[in-house]
Amino acid sequence: MIYGNGHKATDGISFNIRPGEIVGFAGPNGAGKTTVIKMLTGILDPTSGTAVINGFDIKKEPIKAKKSFAYIADNPDILIQLSGLEYLNFIADMYEVPEEIRKEKINSLAGRFGMKDVLTVQMREYSHGMRQKLMVISALIHDPPAWILDEPMTGLDPSAAFELKQMMREHAKAGNAVLFSTHVLEVAEQLCDRILIINKGRIIREGTLDYLRLDNPGMTLEEIFVKLTGKTETDHE
Repeated sequence: MIYGNGHKATDGISFNIRPGEIVGFAGPNGAGKTTVIKMLTGILDPTSGTAVINGFDIKKEPIKAKKSFAYIADNPDILIQLSGLEYLNFIADMYEVPEEIRKEKINSLAGRFGMKDVLTVQMREYSHGMRQKLMVISALIHDPPAWILDEPMTGLDPSAAFELKQMMREHAKAGNAVLFSTHVLEVAEQLCDRILIINKGRIIREGTLDYLRLDNPGMTLEEIFVKLTGKTETDHE
């Protein structure tokens, strides 16, 4: 991906995620994680190359591709003039979720995230964490096979973060795919079947934690990350 000012945000990125996998995406701030996710989801048009989700090319068949994934962005401040329920119904309408199914999904997901009692409240009254919970619920309401999550734990309280991690495991166990970027390497270490480490727009290492430890015996993922990138996750380039 090359931006208009000539900055090359990503360079030769290529990877695949198999059904049943949870794949973590880690890299310093500015490394290109969010750019890759925005290209995958069709928000950014890549300078070259393609992204295929559930068999659908995001450029050639954008509607079918977008119906195949849930996307949780790193900014939950969207349409905050709506109530939580209005926003969820708006998303359900876009994805053509039948009324009975959406009611069941909203009830189930709102229950898991402790949001049932505030769905009639305007989102402008929500805390950042409550808005993030609602974004998670809205992304999952159409029950797609692929989940693409950009820093999904940011702003979540420990209980909600635990629920989301459980749901990620359940989703993968059912034969679906999960890709998520994270600054919290301990979470990636707990959850991931595979980890992609990106630095300066390139994937510099990928594999299982055991594979990454072959050259780094006894090291944590955080220690491996710092060794490979020379940075902690909170450093800026």
